[in-house]
Amino acid sequence: METTLIKALQLIVALSLLVIVHEFGHYMFARIFGMRVSRFYLFFNYKFSLLKYIPREGKLLLLSSADDKAVVTLKVGKAHPAGAKDAEKASWRDTVYGIGWIPLGGYCQIAGMIDETQDQKSLSEVAEPWEFRSKPAYQRLLVMLGGVIMNFVLAVVIYAGIAFHWGESHINMRDVSAGFDFVPAAQAVGFRNGDIPLMADGKELGESASLIDIVEAKEVKVLRNGSDTVTIALPDDFIFSVNDEGGFMAMRVPVIVKSLAAGDPAVKAGVMEGDRFTSVGAVPTPSYTEFSAELLSNAGKPTEFTVERDGGIVTLEATPTSDGKLGIGLMLPAEIYPVQYMRYGLFASIPKGISNGVSTMGNYVGSLKYIFTKRGAESIGGFGAIGSMFPSAWNWLSFWETVAFLSIILAFMNVIPIPALDGGHVMFLIWEMVTRRKPSEKFLEYAQMAGMFLLFALLLYANGNDLYRFLIQ
Repeated sequence: METTLIKALQLIVALSLLVIVHEFGHYMFARIFGMRVSRFYLFFNYKFSLLKYIPREGKLLLLSSADDKAVVTLKVGKAHPAGAKDAEKASWRDTVYGIGWIPLGGYCQIAGMIDETQDQKSLSEVAEPWEFRSKPAYQRLLVMLGGVIMNFVLAVVIYAGIAFHWGESHINMRDVSAGFDFVPAAQAVGFRNGDIPLMADGKELGESASLIDIVEAKEVKVLRNGSDTVTIALPDDFIFSVNDEGGFMAMRVPVIVKSLAAGDPAVKAGVMEGDRFTSVGAVPTPSYTEFSAELLSNAGKPTEFTVERDGGIVTLEATPTSDGKLGIGLMLPAEIYPVQYMRYGLFASIPKGISNGVSTMGNYVGSLKYIFTKRGAESIGGFGAIGSMFPSAWNWLSFWETVAFLSIILAFMNVIPIPALDGGHVMFLIWEMVTRRKPSEKFLEYAQMAGMFLLFALLLYANGNDLYRFLIQ
């Protein structure tokens, strides 16, 4: 329950930030080009708003209805009634700022624009100079691209901030002497625990290699038993198989004692810090995977252990506890394998942020080809899938990495040419700029409604998949 709440909190915080940044992109360009923005909302406010700020009236409304009847009304500044000059131009005071109660997004309502609000009354009136529809096509295009631009900029800023604050650290695959453990789906196609991936589709897996390079490959070469090179052919749907199991491979860690707990079986048996367990009984234990399994199978029974100590071999006898424990603390991978560190100064972090943003976008776009397969369609998820991307315990580095990735996703998804998305508006604006003919407002209204219906259907499908996986799988 606690894990679910932590993930849900991270999801809400992340979505709030992404929505505000996205809609601010539209707002910023609209204001630059002198367009009037009627409403700027975080989340949707069907029937009522949690919070509403009306600058013209100097009022802050709490739990207010559409006609501004509120549970609490606060005076937060001086009223600024619109005068004759205000009727001829746009001002930030023309905007109502608020927070809705449906956490599915947000919106920036720009006067004279056909959007999800479908404000027919204002569109039927004579166009004002501060309206969206009165502006040149290139200005309207930039307004519609504003959200996408800001989401990509946000991702770059986050990646740059991560590089500056945390830097980069990684362990090269070839330096993991004990190899890797593989999920059952990977073992089914030929991987074995202890293998070290060397090449994917003929490309050497160097320092910058990622798991996506391996799981999307047609064949992978691995080092086996420290000397043998084996080629493994991967099926086309391999990426879905490992995704279903929540991963692909994990580092194998030798069992090297870092600390001991007084009074526990290990201390009584004479185990010392720095000892490396090599076998339990007659079973070799090159990594914690085998070691933990053998401890559990010998729980409560006197067992012989072999350890390496100061270049020699020592045999000890201990009795694991009923839950298969010896009372030892183990060295972490970063304490065993060589770690490559990279630090970035303020100015060096900026190009690094751009590079990470571009590469993440490229990898994400490349992975979209799987959506058009049966397994890919089944893997589409909604808010549940997004929430599962966050760590189960609050970790700022993981949180910001996830937010940056989601910002990239949001940027790309919004340029898909579907009416009701930014990409739909962009498509029609490009058509107008090329043909010098503006689509009729009636056509745009129908296209907007069709797009909203499609998006609603996709939303139901994605979250339905989440529900199915939760209840059935």
